[in-house]
Amino acid sequence: MGNKIIDGIALTIAIIGAVNWGLIGFLDFNLVATIFGSMSWISRIIYALVGICGLYLICFYMRLGDSSDHA
Repeated sequence: MGNKIIDGIALTIAIIGAVNWGLIGFLDFNLVATIFGSMSWISRIIYALVGICGLYLICFYMRLGDSSDHA
């Protein structure tokens, strides 16, 4: 129950990262670099957070099998 907040934050950050990658792929536009500068320390922190959140969300696959619908 307590992980729901962390899960939500991780999922939100991962979605932001996915949208940024979509912009890069479709429009050749890097939103993070535009806002914070190309590979500035803030940009690097954001990229690192997105990566960490992606790794954290791998545990969602393990929890999919754990959800039991027993009455």
